[in-house]
Amino acid sequence: MASETFVTSAPAPTPILDRFRLDRAYLGADHRHNERRTWIVVAICTVTLAVQIGGGIAFHSMALIANGLHLSAHIVVLVAAAAAYGVSRAYAQDPRFAFGTGKVGYLVGFTNGIILGITGLLIGFESLQRVWSPQAVAYDGALELAAFALAVNLVCVWLLKPRTAAGPDPDGDLNLTAAHLHLQADAVASGLAILGLAAGRLWNLAWADSLAAVGGAVLVCQFAWRLLRRTGAALLDVTPSMILADDIRQCLETDTTRVIDLHLWRLGPGHHGAIIVLTAEDPESPDVYRSRLDDLPELSHITIEVRTTTKS
Repeated sequence: MASETFVTSAPAPTPILDRFRLDRAYLGADHRHNERRTWIVVAICTVTLAVQIGGGIAFHSMALIANGLHLSAHIVVLVAAAAAYGVSRAYAQDPRFAFGTGKVGYLVGFTNGIILGITGLLIGFESLQRVWSPQAVAYDGALELAAFALAVNLVCVWLLKPRTAAGPDPDGDLNLTAAHLHLQADAVASGLAILGLAAGRLWNLAWADSLAAVGGAVLVCQFAWRLLRRTGAALLDVTPSMILADDIRQCLETDTTRVIDLHLWRLGPGHHGAIIVLTAEDPESPDVYRSRLDDLPELSHITIEVRTTTKS
């Protein structure tokens, strides 16, 4: 009959993980750089907002006004994203946060997804009303402003483009990803506004401008749903990468050693926590098992429990 003994190890840092374990600052490698470029985009979008709203009112273009309202929501979102970087950095060493403040950006990203969805619904509602009751549009001026807005959007999309993740966590900095998705949605809406204005001008379709705004609203809601799914998964500690989970098992398992329980979650951009339960017939020191994970730099906090099984 088999009997079991248990050897549990508290998290003890290895040299490769010391700086992460000691300071709990599970922030992204480009944290300050991403913060700076987010504030730059906030400034650009604020100027563009004033131009779009003013032009939409002057030229009676619902598409321009809708883009301006959409952009105003983006500015709120971008300010929150930029502020999240500062807050997470300021409280990174606060002991009240058991696993640091790396998820502050994820929380802001989830909130941003809600705001983006609400904005899309409001734009869609107002645009549908304009479809049934179209207004005369000054197409020439509206087209020029819409083209200007699209150019600005594309510049901002480029400025906030996330780096391609080399590791098994492709989402990386979800705070930056959320801001980038907002700007992508705005660029798509601006493109549709141009198409609607052009159609209205060429074929004298007064409702085309508003119909383009409806299409933009639908796409904005789709972007919001994508963002909510990704940030919600991070906040609920859904396993971020089955690839990383498989890598952990491959590093630890042998003919006599098995991983019987594995919890893997995000701590912040590029950082993951892992709780691993092993069973072995002839167990080694937990530090030995820990050293086998040194080639996985994505793991910033590791807890290993070893259960020894002996046969009588």
